[in-house]
Amino acid sequence: MGILERIKEIEAEMARTQKNKATEYHLGQLKAKIAKLRTQLLEPPKGSTGGGDGFEVTKFGHGRVALIGFPSVGKSTLLTMLTGTHSEAASYEFTTLTCIPGIINYNDTKIQLLDLPGIIEGASEGKGRGRQVIAVAKSSDLVLMVLDASKSEGHRQILTRELEAVGLRLNKRPPQIYFKKKKTGGISFNSMIPLTHVDEKLCYQILHEYKIHNAEVLFREDATVDDLIDVIEGNRKYIKCVYVYNKIDVVGIDDVDKLARQPNSLLNLDRLLARMWEEMGLVRVYTKPQGQQPDFTDPVVLSTDRGGCTVEDFCNHIHRSLVKDVKYVLVWGTSARHYPQHCGLGHVLQDEDVVQIVKKKEKEDGGRGRFKSHTNAPARISDREKKAPLKT
Repeated sequence: MGILERIKEIEAEMARTQKNKATEYHLGQLKAKIAKLRTQLLEPPKGSTGGGDGFEVTKFGHGRVALIGFPSVGKSTLLTMLTGTHSEAASYEFTTLTCIPGIINYNDTKIQLLDLPGIIEGASEGKGRGRQVIAVAKSSDLVLMVLDASKSEGHRQILTRELEAVGLRLNKRPPQIYFKKKKTGGISFNSMIPLTHVDEKLCYQILHEYKIHNAEVLFREDATVDDLIDVIEGNRKYIKCVYVYNKIDVVGIDDVDKLARQPNSLLNLDRLLARMWEEMGLVRVYTKPQGQQPDFTDPVVLSTDRGGCTVEDFCNHIHRSLVKDVKYVLVWGTSARHYPQHCGLGHVLQDEDVVQIVKKKEKEDGGRGRFKSHTNAPARISDREKKAPLKT
């Protein structure tokens, strides 16, 4: 029996099983088995050389956005309107057969927009090159899910289910669960708050399903069984998603109002770029040389998802060896309490801040008499050269 058949068999067993207090341990084990099988499904086949038939493109710019949706929902048209890059659009499905990149110039930054082929139900199992499409989406900073307004609800649920099947978590944050494997000592289970979804016995059964018998588990929130499995797997990607609705002229005004009130939804093209900028959380930082005016032409772009937004991250972005030479920095902008503010490496920068780096002064050799701070003499007496004995 193949992996797909085993997954379908376990899903059928879960559908037959009633959900109550007596069966929650059995359902937890079945969920762990499905997660293991899906992880095996994503692994490359044994004996492969690693060269697949994917269509990954080189990362470019300060951020990456992926367009995901069913065939013929308007992804190629949206790419052409935002970037000017030509992407073939036609009245038949699967017009786009490969990944087509484009560049958006917005707020002095460059954002890479990827037009991916349409995916269908069963994409997580490999149908319609679905795995390659989702693999590209995993490397993105933001997902734009393009939906047909007349079929939005069903398509949205199908796409979310397919993306979650391969480890993508849309608009979710990582669960507050500490997990660490150990060599000895058994399983240590603790929680900082009362748990309503998971208890110690269920946690032990899930860990034993993964053949983990020595580990430390600490719950900092009331997490579910799925959250615990995600932490154990360790290969989940938490990514933001904006639902973009197209063809809203074919539905009534009541449906448009209902779609507009849903969270993370967008119906207006004029607001799209500003929403993308807001969700990606890009921070522009301008440099100011000592004694000169700030340079507002070429900002240093930081983000929380790509390294962080502290002064130390800013210095590392310029050069790795700059951090050890920094004495302090002067900051102008919304993150400063007064202008300028003396800050250290841990200061968190905000958008359109101006930073001036003050480096440590190099110590000069020399000095006179007792003010001399450097000497070439050996530090230990035993290392000093012995004088020749006096001739008598």
